[in-house]
Amino acid sequence: MTDTKISAKHRILAECLRIQREVVDNARKAMNEAQESANENDDNTEEKLYNSYREEMHNKRDMFARQFELAMEDLNQLNQIVTSKEYHKAEFGSVVETDGGTYFISTSLGQVKVEGKLIFAVSALAPVYRAFEGKKAGESFQFRDKTFKIKEIY
Repeated sequence: MTDTKISAKHRILAECLRIQREVVDNARKAMNEAQESANENDDNTEEKLYNSYREEMHNKRDMFARQFELAMEDLNQLNQIVTSKEYHKAEFGSVVETDGGTYFISTSLGQVKVEGKLIFAVSALAPVYRAFEGKKAGESFQFRDKTFKIKEIY
């Protein structure tokens, strides 16, 4: 694999890591804010109203805690990708350039812009990935009634 491709993949991964860290931080902040709201005004006035509000805030905290856990799992997956590894087929960690776009098989971050180029960061569970999973450069695949050709994998 050329230094240019390693460098490009490194930049793609770095941007995905930056975005995923933001997701983790946002989930952590929301979880903590919900917990703080539940703990605020901890006096015994209007006990029933307060308990209902506190319960709602605990439910929100639990929801954000789950989002935080999932975001951390995705961040850990991204951290496992080695940019210098050479790929010959579409698999987790590879960048797949097609005539219909460039895909980074990693986590579901959607569209990621790297140096003006649009990259689709998709998980190994995404339907589009399933369409070209295991394929090599030069092979074609069908997705949503269209045929695409894989130009390069790195």
